[in-house]
Amino acid sequence: MDRRSILKNAGIAGVLAAGVAPAVHAQAAIRWRLASSFPKSLDTLFGGCEIFAKKVKEMSGGKFEITTHPAGELMPAFGVLDGVQNGTVECAHTAPYYFFGKDETFALDCAIPFGLNSRQMTAWMYEGNGMKLLREHYAKFNVVNFPMGNTGTQMGGWFRKEIKKVEDLKGLKFRVGGFAGKVLERMGVVPQNIPAGEIYQSLEKGTIDAAEWISPHDDLKLGLNKVAPFYYYPGWWEGGPQLSLYVNQKAYDALSAENKAIVDTATTYAHTIIQARYDASNPGALRQLAAQKTKVLAFPKNMMDVAFKHSEELYSELSAKNPNWKKVYTDYAKFRADSNWWFRFGEARFDNFMQSQKL
Repeated sequence: MDRRSILKNAGIAGVLAAGVAPAVHAQAAIRWRLASSFPKSLDTLFGGCEIFAKKVKEMSGGKFEITTHPAGELMPAFGVLDGVQNGTVECAHTAPYYFFGKDETFALDCAIPFGLNSRQMTAWMYEGNGMKLLREHYAKFNVVNFPMGNTGTQMGGWFRKEIKKVEDLKGLKFRVGGFAGKVLERMGVVPQNIPAGEIYQSLEKGTIDAAEWISPHDDLKLGLNKVAPFYYYPGWWEGGPQLSLYVNQKAYDALSAENKAIVDTATTYAHTIIQARYDASNPGALRQLAAQKTKVLAFPKNMMDVAFKHSEELYSELSAKNPNWKKVYTDYAKFRADSNWWFRFGEARFDNFMQSQKL
């Protein structure tokens, strides 16, 4: 009797008794595409996609493969949300505040001026209400979100001229990511939201007067020190910017429980590794920049005071007109207040002491 006859006449019990493995239990191979908002040259950001894809393949025994594609290969850097929402690709890796124009609430999944630092952001997402509230937000866009990386507090950017007071910002054409521009606009800045791959040329040609990207490791790779001498800190608009993996809702729902768990675990792994790589690589990169005559300067405190005041006013205005923002931000702000109260006793005091030592 051939295999087909056994399956037709014996039923599952007969099949098992005959020692014939039922083919219905074989899992079909899964092939996804991931569109990144970052160029391949940024090894820590784009590299995070590769870390994620490799871990998915390893945990699935090669049955679940994800190809990774840098910005511009499948779609523009800022087109990835639409690409996932429409099912053009199954997933994307991006900085959510790029999409604040659709709804300011996106910024709360990444960074807002004077917001949570990286540890606080991770705590809010995993142990607070962050994941629950943002999943509700993303459901409106046919997206399932996962935290996947954090750069830690960023630098304040590269300036062609020195900034000594708030008035020096007036009329400044500044490449700044997403939501921060809303605050800087109130301080007289003209924000420019352009992708990483275009920053160097824009700064070199004088199309912009200043530009922030991330931190010494990536800024050195982009060569920004060659076209602007003043390097400011801190990036008060990005105290702990979180990156996210976006997964198309239909594609995610089609996964087995096992593969959903693999995606969850792989994003958490990549989340940890991306931040660890920044913390490990930034010290050496900053030393290299300083050795190349970069002038590393702190933003004036009075400028940060003004920026903080404008930020808080903006959040109140958004809460009054955007119910979605208000729902998420109210919880975010409470978590920030509670966490900062604790950090004041523990982390901040310890860090301030240690940074004052000559080790």
